[in-house]
Amino acid sequence: MKRSLAVLAFGLSVGLSGLASAQDADAGEKVFAQCKACHTIEAGGPNRVGPNLHGIVGRKAASAAGFNYSDAMKAAGSWDEATLDKYLTDPKAAVPGNKMAFAGVKNEQARKDLVAYLKKNS
Repeated sequence: MKRSLAVLAFGLSVGLSGLASAQDADAGEKVFAQCKACHTIEAGGPNRVGPNLHGIVGRKAASAAGFNYSDAMKAAGSWDEATLDKYLTDPKAAVPGNKMAFAGVKNEQARKDLVAYLKKNS
């Protein structure tokens, strides 16, 4: 009986930890609130200090119309989920020489949620 309970407890803990690491676009919208000072995300939204981020997942870096990108960002490649995660962790390290004055999202779950929100708006 004790062994069965231990196995059940282990299974539940593994299952719940999997739920905790899932991407949550609704939670990502809350994380995006800190990005709104510089970015918009609506389709056709304006650029601000930073470019409009609608459609960012799968898009070539430095491709938002009408935004003046740094040379570093122009050479950055494309934005897939893994690249966005790396960039959002530490923008200056991921793309040295870019102009974004943001330290990054250090919390892994918050980054996953933010990427899910960006993907939902792509």
